[in-house]
Amino acid sequence: MLPPRDANLLQIVDASLAEAALRAGSHLVCRPGCTQCCFGAFRINPLDAARLRAGMAALRASNPAAADAVEVRARAWLAEHGAAFPGDGETGILGASPEDQEKFDNFANDAPCPALNLATGLCEVYAWRPMTCRVFGPPIKTANEDGAEGLGHCELCFTTATPEEVAACEMPVPLELETELLDEIGSEEETIVAFALLR
Repeated sequence: MLPPRDANLLQIVDASLAEAALRAGSHLVCRPGCTQCCFGAFRINPLDAARLRAGMAALRASNPAAADAVEVRARAWLAEHGAAFPGDGETGILGASPEDQEKFDNFANDAPCPALNLATGLCEVYAWRPMTCRVFGPPIKTANEDGAEGLGHCELCFTTATPEEVAACEMPVPLELETELLDEIGSEEETIVAFALLR
């Protein structure tokens, strides 16, 4: 079940993105129809998965044909890539072993997200998209394996910006609130979008 405060989290993130985009101006080239970030499998947490399930329920109520199309794409995605999924193929839970994590690094890297409508270039569950999708584009704090922090952003954005201009456009992410909501859910099991859309 989706925690009620998820709406607060999304409001904060959306406002943070809007402010970062305003500061970035033409350096941030993200636009409807740009699908650079819509290819390749990535981990989503239980909060993201719950949000996607809520989104699918809302989509079924408002646009059953679109929901059916998303489900068809998700089933086709799993039929094509499921055999190599480094986790439980029944539950969709990602494996936590070092071997599973290493396999995931090379898993379905070129596959389009099943929520993506390739004909329009738009996400069918955009309002309920995972946090990774919400923060992709502007500079956000990242940490490498050594724990050193830096600013990461979409490779299509900030191509002519100086490091100072990039830093000035950093998008703060409310990680503490997200962690609180994950604690409310009471699970740390990660999955991927295709499984979440079908649960």
